[in-house]
Amino acid sequence: MDTMYLLGAMLVVGIALILYAVWPRRGDETDTVKRRMTGGRAQDNLAELRKQAKDSVAKKVIDSVAPMAVRSSTREDAAQMSKLRMKLSNAGFRDDGAVTTFLASKSIAAVIAGVGAATYVWANGTPIHNAIGIVMIAAGLGFLAPELWLSSARSKRADSIRRGLPDTLDMLVISVESGLGLDAAFQRVGDEMGQVHPIICEELQLVSMEGQMGIPRSEALSNFATRSGIDEARSLVAIVNQAERFGTSIARALRNQSDALRIKRRQAAEETAQKTTVKLMAPLILFIFPAILVVLAGPAALKMIEALANTPGLL
Repeated sequence: MDTMYLLGAMLVVGIALILYAVWPRRGDETDTVKRRMTGGRAQDNLAELRKQAKDSVAKKVIDSVAPMAVRSSTREDAAQMSKLRMKLSNAGFRDDGAVTTFLASKSIAAVIAGVGAATYVWANGTPIHNAIGIVMIAAGLGFLAPELWLSSARSKRADSIRRGLPDTLDMLVISVESGLGLDAAFQRVGDEMGQVHPIICEELQLVSMEGQMGIPRSEALSNFATRSGIDEARSLVAIVNQAERFGTSIARALRNQSDALRIKRRQAAEETAQKTTVKLMAPLILFIFPAILVVLAGPAALKMIEALANTPGLL
């Protein structure tokens, strides 16, 4: 039991030291060093300097802690790492250290959940055989929590791209019909759609940047479909590649694809509306119907009970 207390105390102290390292000090000496490192900026940029210093310290801490956490969370498998990298890309995280940070977050979340559960069972005086099970379950849930968050982030990003793709295709059709090339149309639509559909805007800007770097258009579009992770983007890429290969009108192909995606989006909305009636049955039966039954049948039931109690001969 004493070993368990000592282990919990060491974990709490370690987490506190990490937080202390991440949180930068705001003394005069630190501010002076920041100003010297940035070339002697004015005092009005101190907030920005503090933020940059905090991000730098946090990155150093994560880079130093992440390898140990990654080693405990998964084995070195190239196929698994590639699959995880693709999932993070679908969620919008394309940094070089995204995989390492995600794997480290799984171990850190497991440790934090285990420490929290250990503190809870210690405060309530739970028996040791039950406490071990509770701590293990909490650590397992903490280990799986980043996976659930990643799945939710991928789904939300895919839905956002799926909803904004028809409008983006309409803008591409207008740009192409007005005389712009397809690469210039991607760049123009990416600049114009930033306020409405920022995720698609970012993806189109990446396509345009890859084209400027010398990557073929078909490969850049294939990368866009891979990053988005939806079937609509893959069909769009296939249609554009076929139109370029056979020399047909790209504007007409984009318009047809836009109409098809808009019809599909309307059908999905109608399907969701039809499912609403079925989904309302559970709360209707569990919450609304009992209250209505009490209001309507309650007085009559009380009258019947009173009548049966006052007239024993009826029984």
